Amino acid sequence: MSDKILKLGIPKGSLQNATVELFKKAGYTIQVSSRSYYPTIDDAEIECLLIRAQEMARYVDEGLLDCGLTGLDWILENDVDVEEVANLVYAKTSNKPVRWVLAVPEDSDIQDVKDLQGKRIATEAVNMTRRFLEKHGVSAKIEFSWGATEVKPPKLADAIVEITETGSSLRANNLRIVCEVLQTTTRFIANKNSYKDKWKKSKIDRLALLLQSVLDANGKVGLMLNVKDENLDGVLKILPALKAPTVSHLKQEPWLSVSTVMDETKVRDIVPELLELGATDIVEFPLNKLIL
Repeated sequence: MSDKILKLGIPKGSLQNATVELFKKAGYTIQVSSRSYYPTIDDAEIECLLIRAQEMARYVDEGLLDCGLTGLDWILENDVDVEEVANLVYAKTSNKPVRWVLAVPEDSDIQDVKDLQGKRIATEAVNMTRRFLEKHGVSAKIEFSWGATEVKPPKLADAIVEITETGSSLRANNLRIVCEVLQTTTRFIANKNSYKDKWKKSKIDRLALLLQSVLDANGKVGLMLNVKDENLDGVLKILPALKAPTVSHLKQEPWLSVSTVMDETKVRDIVPELLELGATDIVEFPLNKLIL
């Protein structure tokens, strides 16, 4: 057992499964037990704690955790001073930012933020909502919602401020979006004192590098093919690449091997063109990590 330990917070709740899968692709196996808030990880220098994303930034700020993953929204909501090491754009079901939105019943007269004057708003993000209303010069009653916020209007609230990834839950509860309050993404954060420690900073930076490399590889694949020297220029003209395709000579002249990284969605269109240009032995393969 190492005498150096990094205390890492894993977000419990909607981000939990996506985070565990992200770490798995980065090379770390995290095992979460239904009876414990202390997941195991196959790195003797890391100690994990399962904690709600809403609380993560506060515990990192206070130094109870060295680092953790939480949303920009909860960093702002808790008004903490932490080191943002990496912006990791992933969520429960997609690798896109999610939104906090102001929503009201479909038949509500509220059409604009100004219409909220004197109204009642339910939300889990009280501080964020208050600052948003102050920015627009609106005074309203903001109530903390413990959950099931979408069911509060119209009987328990005139409007809600709620997070949404697809909008399906809002639509299912006959709510419409009035405006966007904030776009948020997952952040890998560190306690500022922990980040000043040479060993912890190195450990945190390595984690951030690997996690980011997994997200950078998302939606991309590797493509390999063989082509004769006389057809190379035509192939290179249509072949996407991060910088430039890699070209190497095969033992059997005049054949060349070409490899590149490209968006997975473009493969289906480009392969027929490559065949027409004389490419052969085309192989597509998945990428786990992409370090740019």
